[in-house]
Amino acid sequence: MQLVLLAAGRGSRLPKKFRQNPKCLTKINGITIFEKNFEFFKRFEEKIIITGYKKNKLTNLIKLQKFKEIFNNRYKSTNMVHSLMLSRKYIKKSSEITICYGDIIFNKNIFSILKKNKGNIMPVNPNWLRYWKKRMSTKKVMDDAEDMVTYKNKLINIGDKIKNKIPRYQYMGIFKISRKTLNKMYLFYKKINTPKIDMTSFLSLCIKNKILSMKIVKYYGIWHEIDHHNDIKIAERELN
Repeated sequence: MQLVLLAAGRGSRLPKKFRQNPKCLTKINGITIFEKNFEFFKRFEEKIIITGYKKNKLTNLIKLQKFKEIFNNRYKSTNMVHSLMLSRKYIKKSSEITICYGDIIFNKNIFSILKKNKGNIMPVNPNWLRYWKKRMSTKKVMDDAEDMVTYKNKLINIGDKIKNKIPRYQYMGIFKISRKTLNKMYLFYKKINTPKIDMTSFLSLCIKNKILSMKIVKYYGIWHEIDHHNDIKIAERELN
């Protein structure tokens, strides 16, 4: 199983003082998000990182964790989907690929969920609302969180705005697909020709166009998403 870490972002929603480094180098209790996930990274034999904003500041950590680096020289005008597609030629033919955002923190044991569940899978957090209510008001949750529609452990739709009913699960910024699926997604990405499309919108389009079939798997462990300054304070308090 190979890992593709999407780490080209700069954290535009964080205060200016946190934007001196790539977003994945944001510190939680003095330790970067990147380093917080070291034990998870170590479990992969082959790792690819997609860099962009201030990529030189990641050089030492990339060497330490033995990542293959790919630079997204269009990181200012593209999104994570474009970064993911840059990894395609470095993926082995028979490999399963775990795609992970660079701004999330989770328990290393999520690796066993990814490993034992075959096919295209997406870990989802059933306890997400409890965590999100620490981050923001309920009204803000309705505005910021994304809808997720599932049926019999299969992902039906993702990425829309929540209308009335709060979804049971929330996307965590990590999923696993096959090389074959990635190839299909790549061809579809070229066809739609929308470089700035966000990941959840793209996944939803792939599902609707029968490019992608995805199962969901419940994950109850630690999960922190670092988007705002308050997220840093919550993570520092809970991960201390």
